[in-house]
Amino acid sequence: MLLMIDHLTLYRYETPARGVVQSHRLMPSTCAGQEVVAWEVTVSGGVKGGGFRDGAGDWVQGWSVTGPVSEIAVQVRGKVATSDTAGVLRGHRETISPEVYLVPTAATALTGALPTLAKAGQGQATVLGAAHELSCAVTQAVAYQPGTTHAHTTAAEALALGAGVCQDHAHVLCAVARANQIPARYVSGYLSSDAQGAGHEAAHAWAELYIVGLGWVGFDPANACCPDARYVRLGSGLDSRDAAPIRGSARSTGAEWLDVTVAVQAMQQ
Repeated sequence: MLLMIDHLTLYRYETPARGVVQSHRLMPSTCAGQEVVAWEVTVSGGVKGGGFRDGAGDWVQGWSVTGPVSEIAVQVRGKVATSDTAGVLRGHRETISPEVYLVPTAATALTGALPTLAKAGQGQATVLGAAHELSCAVTQAVAYQPGTTHAHTTAAEALALGAGVCQDHAHVLCAVARANQIPARYVSGYLSSDAQGAGHEAAHAWAELYIVGLGWVGFDPANACCPDARYVRLGSGLDSRDAAPIRGSARSTGAEWLDVTVAVQAMQQ
């Protein structure tokens, strides 16, 4: 499948920022199942800095903008050829031990009803079976309902609400997997269509769980499936903040507004 991606992130500042620095994880992962055909990231008024591949195998690129500036646009445009690997991450070079992803974070702390939900992974004959059972449990426990949560909602809060978005599904799955001693990480990327074939107009997130003998396997509780050719993987982390496609800071004393528009279109190869 050939996916065309158009991703615009617009920052507006109430008081012109004297300067802005950003760190991007906006380059598709180098792995089996996806190949970059064309890719370009531009930052209005920005100067491209140094870049490096981190221990998780993700490309991190620095940018800076000299102010005063009232608006910054980060534009991503590209084409990626994808194929289905049944959710298994292959050909992705990284140096971090999977055990690092057993560490809880503020967003994935095992509180509230999470320990009870984590019991869904017990009694399975294999770790892979437990991973699938946990993902199904999250799908059933947290309904996909945009607008019910926000960027700082924790896994326990989303579970208590019984609703959320893909970020919440990924956080809940990471929390309950780690409770079962299964390394789990949050993954950011793109999705061309949901399980019903409807177009997906936002950045997407899912989780990867580490299965000894198999490696990292993706699970998307929001769509009750494993990532396939509809998905483009960007990067990973312990939670959404750690894996954010764009992180940065602005030297401004006023409010900041953020607007994100994403369009992913499947094309014939």
